[in-house]
Amino acid sequence: MDFFSSEISTVINQKITHPLLDEAGITLDIKREDQIHAYVSGNKFRKLKYNLREAQAKGYKTILTFGGAYSNHIAATAAAGELMGFKTIGVIRGEELANDLPRVLSENDTLQFATDHCMQLKFVSREDYREKASISFLEKLMKEFGSFYMIPEGGTNKLAVKGCEEILVSTDNQYDYLCCAVGTGGTIAGIINASSDHQKVIGFPALKGDFLNAEINKYTNKVNWSLNTEYHFGGYGKINTVLIEFMNRFKEDQYITLDPIYTAKMIYGIFDKIQKGDFTKNTRILAVHTGGLQGIAGMNKKLSKKKIPLIRI
Repeated sequence: MDFFSSEISTVINQKITHPLLDEAGITLDIKREDQIHAYVSGNKFRKLKYNLREAQAKGYKTILTFGGAYSNHIAATAAAGELMGFKTIGVIRGEELANDLPRVLSENDTLQFATDHCMQLKFVSREDYREKASISFLEKLMKEFGSFYMIPEGGTNKLAVKGCEEILVSTDNQYDYLCCAVGTGGTIAGIINASSDHQKVIGFPALKGDFLNAEINKYTNKVNWSLNTEYHFGGYGKINTVLIEFMNRFKEDQYITLDPIYTAKMIYGIFDKIQKGDFTKNTRILAVHTGGLQGIAGMNKKLSKKKIPLIRI
């Protein structure tokens, strides 16, 4: 059974209305990749599509992948694997999480979701996790679990980039700028490859550091792109009340829920750049909503403990 063939969804480009856009004479649309599927949405659908088809074609029965305790990739792989008839194994960073697993699952919606969708979880130390790509570590996993098809953390590899190249369609050629949140670099690499020469692709990294340029260059030879590193809000998984208020206003005004790790930071950055006059009049911008909404529940639990306003779902 091929879930990726049977799952048919029309992704719309939703027009954003806002006084700032009217004043600047700029068009902003959001590609609603988050609406592809309830559990396997956005760039995770794109990244997993050709990887799971490859695993199926080669006769693998088990998918093994890696992620943190709140990983969108872990949740999506569990759901897609179940739909495609695979056994799935998630190697999770943080061996301490296994010490009281019932409590961890009760507090962590992502890991609970993964187990509900039949993923077997293996918790490893942060030291071991750093060796996740080494041959010796993978050999240990093979001894423990047998043969498996391995998908890297975040899902990025050549097949994932191939899937992400399908995010853009012919009518998207009308846009001047294509904007995308960046984690491991696979999604933006696919968008860059599929973009037209007259278009500029802007990535908004959710992480600190300059390593992403090299990662993206592994998958594309094009040069019509850049990364804007001003809107990570302190680093991966970091948010504040400014971003939360922005997300909640956006939800109220546009009826679009943004995820706090990636898409919200990108949309905040786009509006800030428009406010600063970085885009000329009559510019047409397309921003890609890469999904990731499953992580909001876990983020809200953290915010509640800190007595910080919650993200509206």
